[in-house]
Amino acid sequence: MTRTTPQTAHLMASPDDVEAQFYEALREADIDKLMALWADDDEVFCVHPGGPRVVGPRAIRVAFEAMFSNGRINAHPERLRKLHTLDAAVHNLVERIELQTDAGLRVGYVLATNVYLKTTLGWRIVAHHASPGTPHETPEVAEVPAVLH
Repeated sequence: MTRTTPQTAHLMASPDDVEAQFYEALREADIDKLMALWADDDEVFCVHPGGPRVVGPRAIRVAFEAMFSNGRINAHPERLRKLHTLDAAVHNLVERIELQTDAGLRVGYVLATNVYLKTTLGWRIVAHHASPGTPHETPEVAEVPAVLH
């Protein structure tokens, strides 16, 4: 099992840094880069679209290795919503997934939530949860602010 250590991880200054590296690692199918972004905690978890809850760094690594065995994951984060505190952040977004098939380029959309914590090694991901995908962008229902500035 590869654990995040000062030798294998880069200091991530913000949750945005971690998120950018996460999606870059998916597009590069780089398992070591991806795993270096996770917190070193047995309770980190990941839920892939339609899949089970995967708990712990070793299980998460195995799940992503299986996904990468089919090639890169061409995922692009869009329509980001953020909640930040001093040591925690929650990002909810739409992942636009592009897949090259024999019939040409196909695009799907997945709603995802990424949770980050500030650790002694900088910001790290502690949870990634993705909904089952759809071939069409999902609508967003948002509350209109009560006070206009």
